[in-house]
Amino acid sequence: MKKVSQKYTSALIILLLICVTRISAGDTLTVGFWNVENVFDLEDDPYTNDNEFAIGGKKRVTEAIYIFKMKNIASVMEKVGADILGVCEVENRFVMEELNARVPSFEYQIVHYDSPDRRGIDVGLFYNPEKLWFVESKKITVLLPSGKPTRDILYALLKFEDRLLHIFVNHWPSKYGGAEKTIPSRKAAARTLRKEVDRILKKDPAAEIVVMGDLNDEPVDPSVMEHLGANMERKKVDGSKTVLWNVMERYHRNPRGSTYKYGGKDMVYDHLIISPGLYDESGLSFVSGSAHVFDGPEYRQHGGKYDGFPYRFWAGNKLLGGYSDHMPIYLKITASE
Repeated sequence: MKKVSQKYTSALIILLLICVTRISAGDTLTVGFWNVENVFDLEDDPYTNDNEFAIGGKKRVTEAIYIFKMKNIASVMEKVGADILGVCEVENRFVMEELNARVPSFEYQIVHYDSPDRRGIDVGLFYNPEKLWFVESKKITVLLPSGKPTRDILYALLKFEDRLLHIFVNHWPSKYGGAEKTIPSRKAAARTLRKEVDRILKKDPAAEIVVMGDLNDEPVDPSVMEHLGANMERKKVDGSKTVLWNVMERYHRNPRGSTYKYGGKDMVYDHLIISPGLYDESGLSFVSGSAHVFDGPEYRQHGGKYDGFPYRFWAGNKLLGGYSDHMPIYLKITASE
């Protein structure tokens, strides 16, 4: 009798836990992205150009500085409270685990692959296992016109409220070396991603997809509008050339909400882009007006030449002690009734 009672009690506890944790219709996900600006560990990897952030490097990083950076980034992650958070400029899985340990409200699961970036920086994904089931993931190789690889695109398939959610995390090639000269590199990244998106939509036109990332281009640039096929005007998503809706319109060239600034110009380099399946009023749905830049006075610089710029951690080799040179972004997705 004692053994039967224990089994009954255990089954009841499991049933109660399932009832408590079951996601109900109308539940909401927060989905975000952040370029966290050069989150490196303290070791010099002989195979990548990361030595400036290592002990003994030209930035003169110490363990205390490293901890300071990690605490700053983790504090923002905590406040954003994303259930899915894509990141870029992380050196490896180790630093993602270090960040995860400093975010007390979540026990994120991590998706990460090493990419062939010359500096050793990668994209990665945190997700909340209390709300999401992991299905599969892969890295998508991006080849430049030269034939050399650049940073991979991370793909993850997650399940929320019995619906599949496709996530792509990106960090497209920068304009280092000249904006015009590097246009073909971002075109290559965009076209690689578009092929993956088309593959999914061909199989399921109602597929629910979120593309996120630092694309190093603005929403109106050819890489985003033409080659990826994402437009800030929802009515122009026609399913042929334009297949995605870029929900960052309210921040485009907005001096009170840019995600990035360069030469005093307000820019949206950081994007959240969704498929029609997320606004077709079935399955999962984008919450109208929920796309935001996470912002506040403490996350911007004040006065002088860099007034309004994101409060970054490094300015060259000078330690400012802020957060990142990019602002976090996020949106909300709800499970339809």
